Amino acid sequence: MNEKELVLMAKDGNVKAFCILYDKYKKKLYNYAYYKLGNAEDAEDVVQDCVMTAFESINQLKKADSFQPWIFRILYCGCTVMIKEQMQKRNIDNIDDCRNISSIENEITIEREELKAALDILSEDEKNIVLLSVVAGLQSKEIAKISGYSAGNVRQKLSRSLTKMKRYLD
Repeated sequence: MNEKELVLMAKDGNVKAFCILYDKYKKKLYNYAYYKLGNAEDAEDVVQDCVMTAFESINQLKKADSFQPWIFRILYCGCTVMIKEQMQKRNIDNIDDCRNISSIENEITIEREELKAALDILSEDEKNIVLLSVVAGLQSKEIAKISGYSAGNVRQKLSRSLTKMKRYLD
């Protein structure tokens, strides 16, 4: 069964079809959120909210073959809200109590931390474009719809950002 058929079944209320779609994208969704937010717990929370929102509003998806950019748009917005909440909390609470640092887990490798550091040298727009392209696997047209840039501008920013990261990692 292809993705378009699964989306149509999910739109008709088939929970199992939606679960199959979720299984297909859960790792990409988590990785995007993790690298965007830099915190495993926040990433899990925002992905959970994203999936619930997608499940509840799957009928609003106009084109069945646009599921991937649609769900990543939901996640992108969720991450933006989470970052704003973190910033507000930092303004209210003691900064030492609210640091948004990566939780160190046994399975996190040195390469993953180096990649995170390379992403951190990018601006927020550059980071979003790289994550949506590399982690989510979206095309420049799809990223353009999410980011508000033209597809050509997305390709240019992606190329420059990847070059920046490569220089940092060398």
